[in-house]
Amino acid sequence: MFIQIWFLPFALLTTATLLAWPLSKYIAWVMDGHYRPLPGFAWVEREINTGPQNWKQYAGSLLLFNTLLFVFGYLVLALQPLLPLNPEGKTLLAPSTIFNTVASFMTNTDLQHYAGDQQLSNFSQLFFCITNLFISAAIGLSALCAIIRALRGDTSLGNFFLDIWRVVIYLFIPLAFIFACIFMQQGSPMTFQSSYHVTTLDHATQHIVVGPVAAFESIKMLGTNGGGFYGMNSAHPFENPTALSNFFNTLAMMIFPFALVFTYGRMLNQIRHSIVIFLVMLFFAASTIIWTIHFDTLKPNPAMTAHAERIFNNKMRIPAIASLPINQRLGNLEGKEMRFGTSAGATYAALTTDMTCGAVNAEADSLNPIAALSPFTGMWLNCFFGGKGVGMINMLLYIILGIFLAGMMVGRTPEYLGKKIGGHEVKLAILALLVHPLLILIPSGLFAATEWGQNAISNPGAHGLSQIVYQFSSASANNGSAFDGLGVTYGFYNSKNPAPEAAAWDIATGLVIIFSRYIPIIAPIAMAAFLGRKKTSPFGIGTLRTDTFTFGLLLIGTIIIVGGLLYLPVAVLGPIAEQFGPIPFSG
Repeated sequence: MFIQIWFLPFALLTTATLLAWPLSKYIAWVMDGHYRPLPGFAWVEREINTGPQNWKQYAGSLLLFNTLLFVFGYLVLALQPLLPLNPEGKTLLAPSTIFNTVASFMTNTDLQHYAGDQQLSNFSQLFFCITNLFISAAIGLSALCAIIRALRGDTSLGNFFLDIWRVVIYLFIPLAFIFACIFMQQGSPMTFQSSYHVTTLDHATQHIVVGPVAAFESIKMLGTNGGGFYGMNSAHPFENPTALSNFFNTLAMMIFPFALVFTYGRMLNQIRHSIVIFLVMLFFAASTIIWTIHFDTLKPNPAMTAHAERIFNNKMRIPAIASLPINQRLGNLEGKEMRFGTSAGATYAALTTDMTCGAVNAEADSLNPIAALSPFTGMWLNCFFGGKGVGMINMLLYIILGIFLAGMMVGRTPEYLGKKIGGHEVKLAILALLVHPLLILIPSGLFAATEWGQNAISNPGAHGLSQIVYQFSSASANNGSAFDGLGVTYGFYNSKNPAPEAAAWDIATGLVIIFSRYIPIIAPIAMAAFLGRKKTSPFGIGTLRTDTFTFGLLLIGTIIIVGGLLYLPVAVLGPIAEQFGPIPFSG
């Protein structure tokens, strides 16, 4: 039983760590331009390279590029009925759902208020979804590289358009091809055919939707995009056919976030510092996995336990767990795909939020209440490796804040990488940090207090609040997973019984997605530029070393204290209250 439960997370963490080291070297080599492009690629790079950019030009290019990406995406979805590769005659999504979907995919969030196999044509899946999966993922990685160049004092932050090209062509496409081949070999479809009509064993006709699933799945996971070709996401047997495909599915979302921490150290020539950061992130990621497995896989469903206690009424002196069906002694199995293994659902639930991926291979809404605290924490703190680039950027904010607080406690001007941290840097770090909780808690409170939220939840009390908070946490963390049961799917044009609140959810989460994506990217770019242009101070006896065990403890303490102050109250009202409160039971 021990090996059955713990082998998968151990194998994933070990394999991702081993792959991250050489991959980080390759990423640094590519992003610093040490490669020699092929003749055709060299011409493209010369044409798109508009020259060296300072932080304002880089940020401006990033925002302009995303604006054009939004317009392109909106046009593709709005013209879907007129575009090719649509033999099923897929119609329009609601305008508010188009807005939400375009905002979601261009920001690497991929929160889906629709089901791809029901609402999107293969043209939309290819030219809207897959295109955005590559490009939006490249934006965060490019932003991290710009910040690294700023911190090391480069006169230029690089060129945004050239960075995007390098990430997509030299990093994503080769690895996506490899993983797509693995998924095809395991049984994922890869075709331009839209569907098949087959006759089942009982002579009924079944309509099976197919498409370029393997290509979608590979970059969806490598880019920590999340989302799904099918509404059931990575629990669908075409997206994730076997236990082996599930291993590679999970591994794919880990390797870039793991590698980019080492890339940070390589490009700054501070590899020991990056190892400390990596170990801190690994500590938190492993903790969330252990927490989720312990409270969801090793503990029975509390409703089942309550049911057993009612039956035996505590008079037969038989432990409640002994009265459960044998399969329930393996933990909470509701909404889990047992073909992946006993602990696969809990492991995936923790990692998909730690990596801000958002793909799911089990029903997040079915997690035991206290186990659900793990994915909440991964999204709230948003720095346990996180997505490509953005996770390391968020960790940098905690690093700056921790060093600043430590400096104030000892009465010394705080320094990072030999540069003195001043008012500009601290204000920008605090701005980027506070945007996240504000865009979670304020909308959650508004929707919980109005019919917009009350009519959308499928459960009363603490769990209903958790559904609302999870939706905005996922949107603000650019995560994309959800507590299903929240009645916002398909918008107000696409449901037989449309909820009038659907448009409000579409627009609110879409706005949260946009502001939570760009403010925490632009502010750190500016912060790094201000810090990097300062003179390097000589290393002294009072300098706080950033490559020691002590610094790692400081960083862990900063994250826990800041996170606790920001999110503990809503955690108590949601998952914790549900765990220890009365369990609704009927029957």
